[in-house]
Amino acid sequence: MGMTIAEKIIALAAGVSEVKAGNIYTVTLDRMMSNDGTTHLTVDMYHNKLKHPRIADPEKMVFIVDHNVPSDSPKTAASQKKMRDFAREHGIDFWEGKGVCHQIMMEHYVRPGELIFGADSHTCTYGALGAFGTGVGCTDLLYGMVTGTSWLLAPETVKFQLVGKLPQGVYPRDLMLTIIGEIGANGVNYQVMEFCGEGAKTLSVSDRMVLCNLAVEAGAKTAIFEADEIALAYLKERGREPKAVLKSDEDAVYAREYTFDLSKIQPVAARPDFVDDVVPAKEVCGVRIDEAFLGSCNNGRIDDLRAGAAIVKGRKVSDHVRFLVVPASQEVYLQALHEGLIDTFMKSGAIVMNPNCSVCWGSCQGVIGENEVLISTGTRNFKGRAGHPSSKVYLGSAATVAASAVKGEICTADMLDETRI
Repeated sequence: MGMTIAEKIIALAAGVSEVKAGNIYTVTLDRMMSNDGTTHLTVDMYHNKLKHPRIADPEKMVFIVDHNVPSDSPKTAASQKKMRDFAREHGIDFWEGKGVCHQIMMEHYVRPGELIFGADSHTCTYGALGAFGTGVGCTDLLYGMVTGTSWLLAPETVKFQLVGKLPQGVYPRDLMLTIIGEIGANGVNYQVMEFCGEGAKTLSVSDRMVLCNLAVEAGAKTAIFEADEIALAYLKERGREPKAVLKSDEDAVYAREYTFDLSKIQPVAARPDFVDDVVPAKEVCGVRIDEAFLGSCNNGRIDDLRAGAAIVKGRKVSDHVRFLVVPASQEVYLQALHEGLIDTFMKSGAIVMNPNCSVCWGSCQGVIGENEVLISTGTRNFKGRAGHPSSKVYLGSAATVAASAVKGEICTADMLDETRI
């Protein structure tokens, strides 16, 4: 019986010829990532819970400070110092202030065929390059860190056949929110979302990152694309070679299959307080906003900044709106500088910030207050996610967020008048 891409990656990591969904395997991890959300807890357990602490392979470890950058309190500074000192002591790759963890990993580390654990739920982003990335807690990360191995219950795979091409003015984020709206926030619990079909070939690596990143919001263990010529070109450009280039067998077994026609996707928004409460964006137009956020590991790449800048160019952000623009990495920031996008944003009245998670996780820059409304390209919109429990978060594309920042209320780009300064 054939295997899916995910099953083949697990088989490679387990050193077996065949993997079946529902079985448990001992796997060797190719890489592990941890950020400042929980690394200090892992370090504490390493020092206080282990009789003979050791790092199996420091070269497989990556520590990234991205959630609170720069630190916002003495408590945060202390936890980041603990992380920084541990990385230096053990020769672990350490990144601080360089970008959001998943963007850094995609730019510098992830390879097709790898099995990667990350102490962050959006580690599923790595499937955009044909890797099996999945989020784990700090205890599981510690076990992997000291043994180089872990156990993995092989998940079922759900096939998402993509056909057609996205219309102009419609973005991969609209597509993925549409999918989540249809299958539900628990639609693929502990399953793999495998994206394939002619429509998948129309998506860039950046586009694929958007889909894979949000897979966990539908309950997925991970998401994955075949590492095709688009993925391999991205890899070659960055001087990396794949571990393995895999594709699902024709007789691979899927739990179920869906088909989505990209040409029929329209701009959408997820309403508070549920990521699967997805409606056409025009249904929420007119909702007054206090803040707009363009950034995050889902929508802070150069394509997103280009889309946002094209809308605000020659226009002004509404005087009652705080428009936060946060590039996902220094690489993205520098490219945006080179293209004049940062200049465009700042002239519009936007607040351009250093690469970090920002308001997406509601603990540092741009936290919203009582009864305030945010429209965001972040990953989640549950109650209190971006600040006060009474605040509300709508999710939309970079274009919808930028247009709303100008209008002062939720609107789509095509609803703005043509007047520009």
